Amino acid sequence: MRVVHRPIAIPDFGVIDPPPALNASIYRERCRRAFAAAQADWLIVYADREHFANILFLSGFEPRFEEALLLLGKDDRTILITGNECVPYADVSPLPELEVWLAQTMSLLGQDRSQAPRLTDVLRDCGISGSDSVALVGWKYLGADEWEEGPAPSFVPAAYVAALDRVAGSVIDRSDILLHPETGQRSIIDADQIAVFEAAAARGSEMVWAIVTGTQPGERESDAAARFGYRGMPFNVHTMLTSGGPREGSVNGLKSPGQRRIARGDGISTAVGLCGGLTARAGLVTDEDAEFVTVASGYFAAIAQWYAAADIDVPGGEIHDRVTGHLADAGLRSLLNPGHLTGHEEWSHTPIRPGSSDRIRSGMHMQVDIIPTPMRDGWALNCEDSVVFADAALRSELAERHPQMWGRMQARRSFMRDTLGIAVSESVLPLSSVPACLAPLWLRSDCLLAVE
Repeated sequence: MRVVHRPIAIPDFGVIDPPPALNASIYRERCRRAFAAAQADWLIVYADREHFANILFLSGFEPRFEEALLLLGKDDRTILITGNECVPYADVSPLPELEVWLAQTMSLLGQDRSQAPRLTDVLRDCGISGSDSVALVGWKYLGADEWEEGPAPSFVPAAYVAALDRVAGSVIDRSDILLHPETGQRSIIDADQIAVFEAAAARGSEMVWAIVTGTQPGERESDAAARFGYRGMPFNVHTMLTSGGPREGSVNGLKSPGQRRIARGDGISTAVGLCGGLTARAGLVTDEDAEFVTVASGYFAAIAQWYAAADIDVPGGEIHDRVTGHLADAGLRSLLNPGHLTGHEEWSHTPIRPGSSDRIRSGMHMQVDIIPTPMRDGWALNCEDSVVFADAALRSELAERHPQMWGRMQARRSFMRDTLGIAVSESVLPLSSVPACLAPLWLRSDCLLAVE
């Protein structure tokens, strides 16, 4: 595979209008499916300000400042338990007949506790009894090799688990219902959710590209970050922008922008993750560095292999091996998994693991996340975008229900195939407005890497 660095104009893929809001029936059906899968008297989902994606997926609500529990029971009963500030905020949920209960244990320290101070009392008042079984969903779960014999604990704060243990007959962890990397209900999304995520992912990619094309030596990182042009969409991860020179060690892409002045020749990395997908780019703030472009070309060849390998029904382990093999040819390896599920949160799980037999499924929303290492001090290199996998039936539904979005996706695929030289399966639908566009030298951002 021959990779070249040449001038390439990125097309305008179309105006991104706000997609229609998800309606109540979608959330109701999600709750029904999750409760049915639990095979318990109650399915209870935990959330806090950081770990909100499960409850947001099921209800359209995510807590601000506080914690929350979503209780799903028989006869379509849906109950939200939360604290002082989020009880009135719960109106954002479109779920029909949602019961909202106050438990002031979930409120911030020092706030009123006089109305509902004990969570155990609230749980009993909601109808949980000592004979009831509870399936509990936390923000992640333990794998088989992470725990000894017996039931694995839940990733839910101990106070909440203890309260449920005191009130219910049995409590078991069932976070896999939503988070399993192949069959989890959050791992497979529908056409309307794809439309919501595409709008966010596309806008996030535009924010990142404004940094790539606009950053200049001499300005502070905070000045460069002002080009993001934030327009109010919710983030699924902190905003990242950092730079560094060879005498300052490695460029850590997790950092948020500071007051450091960017110099010519610096490595620089930036990322924006909105609830719908993350885009990241990293390179050098220069217009010439042949050695770095050679390394970047080897990395880009591995990205091209990801797209060539990724398709519905392909085992995640096969994609992992193909990508890591091509990285090795360039003297690199992937710092983390080369791809993972994304959406309301930046990373939920991934079928792309060494030896994984979990297969890619239609409706999966994934981030092409290949972080190359090792990097020389003062160098930075990255190119992350999100995609959705869709079989023929889902593609037909997307084209019918969201024709403008469908047109953008097809235009992106054509650009990747015809201009960047990347083979892309029909099932792979790019969400980024700069799909696989890698400008290794930011002062020549009109020159991208491509396969010939």
